[in-house]
Amino acid sequence: MTPSARVYGGSLYDLAAAEQKTEEIREQLNIVRQLFRENPDYIRLLSEPSIPAKDREDLIEEAFGKSAERYLVNFMKLLCTKNLMREFGGCCDEYTRKYNLDNNIAEAVVTSAVPLTEEQAEALKARLSKVSGKEVSLVRRVDPRVLAGIRVEFEGKQMDGTVKGRLSGLSRVISDTNV
Repeated sequence: MTPSARVYGGSLYDLAAAEQKTEEIREQLNIVRQLFRENPDYIRLLSEPSIPAKDREDLIEEAFGKSAERYLVNFMKLLCTKNLMREFGGCCDEYTRKYNLDNNIAEAVVTSAVPLTEEQAEALKARLSKVSGKEVSLVRRVDPRVLAGIRVEFEGKQMDGTVKGRLSGLSRVISDTNV
């Protein structure tokens, strides 16, 4: 995350907190971020310096003006004016980081070979919550390369219970053994 994303995302969070709109803006940020991921050409269009800033701001107003929180619309216009639209994802990350910190939420990234069932996800969430004393937000990822098991990244630690991780560990032990 860039320093600009930290400053702008943090400032948006501070404003949302002062206006008691942190949850509403967080939800809308996630929706807009997903829209941008699905339509990367739109971000490129909003970042195009050959298009006057006013025209790019008008595009934001047209797309989000009637449905998104005014602070969020103005925030996107500000990023557009400052030619920082490409920092939007980092701003979202910083906003989420500050939101989680204020609300005692820890994010866990869980990678598995196949999608976790709801029961498995809830059990993992409960276990991590018990260990950390925080509410846990799970980000689920599927990667067939892990073969089986799960890998969890949580509060700066990585717990690797995958077959791939175990095989890698076994391979290191074998290669370090002198015969």
